[in-house]
Amino acid sequence: MLLPSSRALLHRWIGNIGTFEATTKSRLHRQIGGSGQLLSVRVQFIAPYGGFGAEGRLKEQKRSEFSECKYRKYSKMLPTNTAVKQRGPIELVRFTKNMTFFTNQKKSYDKDSQTLRLSTPLDRPLVFIFAWLQASEKHLSKFAEFYLEQGFDVLSVHISPWQLVWPVYGSQKVAADVVKFLTNNDFPEGVVIHGFSVGGYLWGECLVKLSAEPDGRRVLQKIRGQVWDSLADITEIPVGVPHAVLPHNPTLQGVLRNYINYHMKLFHEEATQYYVQCTHLFHHEPAPCPALLLVSKTDPVGTETANNRLRGIWDSVGVKTSLKCWDKSPHVGHFHKHRDEYVELLHAHLRTLDLPLYNRKAKL
Repeated sequence: MLLPSSRALLHRWIGNIGTFEATTKSRLHRQIGGSGQLLSVRVQFIAPYGGFGAEGRLKEQKRSEFSECKYRKYSKMLPTNTAVKQRGPIELVRFTKNMTFFTNQKKSYDKDSQTLRLSTPLDRPLVFIFAWLQASEKHLSKFAEFYLEQGFDVLSVHISPWQLVWPVYGSQKVAADVVKFLTNNDFPEGVVIHGFSVGGYLWGECLVKLSAEPDGRRVLQKIRGQVWDSLADITEIPVGVPHAVLPHNPTLQGVLRNYINYHMKLFHEEATQYYVQCTHLFHHEPAPCPALLLVSKTDPVGTETANNRLRGIWDSVGVKTSLKCWDKSPHVGHFHKHRDEYVELLHAHLRTLDLPLYNRKAKL
């Protein structure tokens, strides 16, 4: 049932204001503010392609922050005993509003703004990171570091909560850029997808667009492997979004969860039907390359049950799929909780893929 206060959220979202306010009474008020007071929350939702918080932080502080970071080295886990030289601190190069390259080299990644075709083709394999909601560059840099040391180029893509709940004006536009980039560039060294949580939904939007293109299957052949960490089933959006936006406030998570449930029912034509379509293609028409699923028994968003079901479907359509389930680790927190084992799993998975880099190393 929609809370009375959630009607205010609905009107603000319909008006595309970009923020919403919720006011409610709670039994917890006696603990946090006294009896009879109103509990208010103002949650920022960013309109598509407009001032995403990560972009602002990118311009103001991340360069100095990254230069001070001490990164864990993964050189000993390379395909051979020859380590790839770490050329410098990780820097960010904004490619589009929602896509960012992580690099430890001096590279510009110049492109044609209409086609997103790179002026200079990539000469290394590319890992395409589909980020979770509210992921920071600092968190993503840990994964970027691993792949850079393996000899990959690293490109991340993100969507905001606003872009998730209004897909026609948000996530589908981001997906269109991803598809344009994959279609108009050559990747002789191959592409690997490493996605997290709602990043699976964004890739589903990409699959929808590729399915409508005459050469969509050819583009999918560029994908040599995929890794999905804490993959969130679309039915878990009401759980996952509040968890990402309000991670430390269970009371307000409940308010937002009630609204999102109502939103999905009310805006079936504008939003929910697209979630269903993406889920179907993600499950039944995936990229035809080996997959690794990373989950835990205690994750309420990327559940073990949902990921095991996905594994069964992918196996049935010929996608070789491996699954690792830890007993305990938080949503998108498996790398932090089980770092050594996580890295070993990634390394073993990469060795099984048809990547020229690894094939050359194997011959040495």
